[in-house]
Amino acid sequence: MRLPSWLGQHLAALRVLLVMTVVLGLAYPLLITAVAQIPGLKNKADGSLIEKNGQSVGSELIGQSFTGSDGTPLKQYFQSRPSAAGDGYDPTSTSASNLGPESVVDSLSADEDSASQSLLTQICARSLAVGELEGVDGSRPYCTSDGVGAVLGVWHADGATGKVTRVVSLNQTGTPFIATYEGVTVESAKPDTEYTGDVVTPIRGDAPADPAVPADAVTSSGSGLDPQISVAYADLQVKRVAQARGLQIADVQKLVKKETTGRTLGFIGEPGVNVLKLNLALDQAAAIKG
Repeated sequence: MRLPSWLGQHLAALRVLLVMTVVLGLAYPLLITAVAQIPGLKNKADGSLIEKNGQSVGSELIGQSFTGSDGTPLKQYFQSRPSAAGDGYDPTSTSASNLGPESVVDSLSADEDSASQSLLTQICARSLAVGELEGVDGSRPYCTSDGVGAVLGVWHADGATGKVTRVVSLNQTGTPFIATYEGVTVESAKPDTEYTGDVVTPIRGDAPADPAVPADAVTSSGSGLDPQISVAYADLQVKRVAQARGLQIADVQKLVKKETTGRTLGFIGEPGVNVLKLNLALDQAAAIKG
């Protein structure tokens, strides 16, 4: 008995579906899993996990924080760069802050849940904190001495031009970072106030053009998971870590150099230092010394 053409087409489609399900849904994943277990590939396939005393302490591909329960940096460890992934280095919430160079004005509010910092203020605050931790000048251009963006809202008689009629320090509710601007007294900002009609004017200040605190110490990466820091940021932390551990600075510098990887293919990106591997090497060196 000959089947109707429409039924024959449906049966053919069903056979294709079953074959492709077996091939692509079962055979192919099993094959790739088997290949991934080949010596030399297994560690990478399993997440490049690093073990200490038989327990996994992290992945060399994913960064992590080295802080106490209160979020304070542990002085005996090198610190990673900031992360905007979840609560920090959350691989299930990998992301950037999505704030760009135009983000210079904070959202000030009496309600802490409604307030938010601009990218500029986040950078200023981080730079000040890192500078204090490492014992260096944490000042940066366009930052106030108390760690917020040095930004004024300036009103002109003719809109965007003409005589200055009013000035507000947009990121400060306390005493403004400068008293006057073009002869006009600078006001402090009021929480929950939306200023309109002003020209947003960042003030550079007298901070050095080349800050002591490197850029990766104050900015998060696009993924929020970078396991590496720049050589400059690692070098900045050497003295503090050496003092906290009772090690010679030269010995810590040798460990930094050992854990430094060069540019990809010799020309892509910049050299970097894997923070987790460096801190584990420090623990080992301290154990040997002790």
